[in-house]
Amino acid sequence: MAQNPSSAPDTSRRSERSRRAIYDAALALVAEVGYPKTTIEGIASRAGVGKQTIYRWWPSKADVLLEAFLDLSDQAAEAAGQKPYTIPDTGDLAADLKNVLRATVDELGDPAFEAPSRALAAEGVVNEELGRRFVAQLLEPQLQLYVDRLRAAQETGEVRPDIDPRIALELFVSPLAQRWLQYTGPITYEYTDTLVDYALHGLAPR
Repeated sequence: MAQNPSSAPDTSRRSERSRRAIYDAALALVAEVGYPKTTIEGIASRAGVGKQTIYRWWPSKADVLLEAFLDLSDQAAEAAGQKPYTIPDTGDLAADLKNVLRATVDELGDPAFEAPSRALAAEGVVNEELGRRFVAQLLEPQLQLYVDRLRAAQETGEVRPDIDPRIALELFVSPLAQRWLQYTGPITYEYTDTLVDYALHGLAPR
């Protein structure tokens, strides 16, 4: 007898629940025990899925963690009212940079994001392969957005045409990353707003 379609299990919904549980488990474990001690077995056990379920979707724990982290970043952007991986162009470069950096401050201050982010960043220093993938899959797409926004500002005359956007973005992105990683000071809106002001206007008298 044919099964009533309305009573058939929704495999896509079940798969999405399992995927979400795996993301949560992976991020929680890497925050609790660090990247080296996080295992596929541990992720599967915490997520309540079979180990083979994870291997069916990802070849390694690095793939699981990086995808989970990208998803976490997307969720943080959406919660802040932004589309993932976008920098709005309102025609006011300073305002746009300040807004996106303020959203970054909120993200860095979120415990759900901070713990796995620090664990992955620390492991990326000693694990060259993970570090390269972390940069390529997460950091580079974000940095390219700053490059694109600065190039758009060059076209409108807000930024000098001879400026290299890849170097220019480091004036506000790198100090924020260093302060966050090394705990050298508070991460606040005022701080990131000041970084943008210093980067765009320089230190010499106007």
